[in-house]
Amino acid sequence: MNILVWHVHGSWLTAFVQGPHTYLVPVTGDRGPDGLGRAVTWDWPDTVEERTPERLRDADIDLMVLQRPHEPELARRWTGRRPGVDVPAVYVEHNSPDGSPERQVHPLAGQAEIPVVHVTHFNRLMWDNGRAPTEVVEHGIIDPGPLWTGTERRAAVVVNEPVRRGRTTGTDLLPRFARCAPLDVFGMRTEGLPAHLGLPPERCRARDLPQHALHREMARCRLYLHPVRWTSLGLSLLEAMFLGMPVVALDTTEVREAVPEGAGVVSNRLGVLEDAVRTLLAEPEHARRTGRAARAAARARYGERRFLDDWERLIKEVTR
Repeated sequence: MNILVWHVHGSWLTAFVQGPHTYLVPVTGDRGPDGLGRAVTWDWPDTVEERTPERLRDADIDLMVLQRPHEPELARRWTGRRPGVDVPAVYVEHNSPDGSPERQVHPLAGQAEIPVVHVTHFNRLMWDNGRAPTEVVEHGIIDPGPLWTGTERRAAVVVNEPVRRGRTTGTDLLPRFARCAPLDVFGMRTEGLPAHLGLPPERCRARDLPQHALHREMARCRLYLHPVRWTSLGLSLLEAMFLGMPVVALDTTEVREAVPEGAGVVSNRLGVLEDAVRTLLAEPEHARRTGRAARAAARARYGERRFLDDWERLIKEVTR
């Protein structure tokens, strides 16, 4: 099939385009948010083809995969066809609702033509989906391999824009954890974070690395710390588990489902989490065993093959 899909979330799309279809990715002259085109930091197959808005007007499209509230109208303007009416469509909701999460109405709640596909069961539960049909297709991770060495007695954290996002991503908790272990904070726009938190460089390093270098550098850290209060299930948490890293995480959103007993420590008691960080730092063999359990759990639930099979099933249902 020819599937129209915008380049919005690079990690998710990298797994999605491993399927057996041709993926038409919009591109604009400025390569802005609506026209990023092919990724330059991820390895995408040749079946991902760029299309300008003008070329989309005459393109054969079997399915539209929408991901942002304005994309149904954008797809109509650029293709001349109505998603869910003239062409089958699905809407992938990557995020947990914010604001008052138990009362937030989904942007597509008022229609029944386009299914809303959530990436976690928690998200489907919390959004008010209204009349929209809903599905859940959990994340799929391309296995980077068991790269963990844990040679550095540090904790890895992955978060984009930690200063701006603040309490949502647990940025305010980092000084507390930095007393237990030096931190390597990876992600986009992390520059200035140590100064913002009042931490010296030896206790907190901000590291914005290209995708191909990220996993290997993460895997040198003894453990992965996930202090996020409220976002959808972080792909970085799952990637850390695939690397074989033991994890220490807040017990929020879908984390408890992803990290079973023995794969790490999940709690909302900060003292419990601090003790776990200290223990993993002090006991490398314990960290190794915990990381192996984390990798086994992640591969069993969030493997690429299962992800693609789930999507194939859903695509067949929607386009039948």
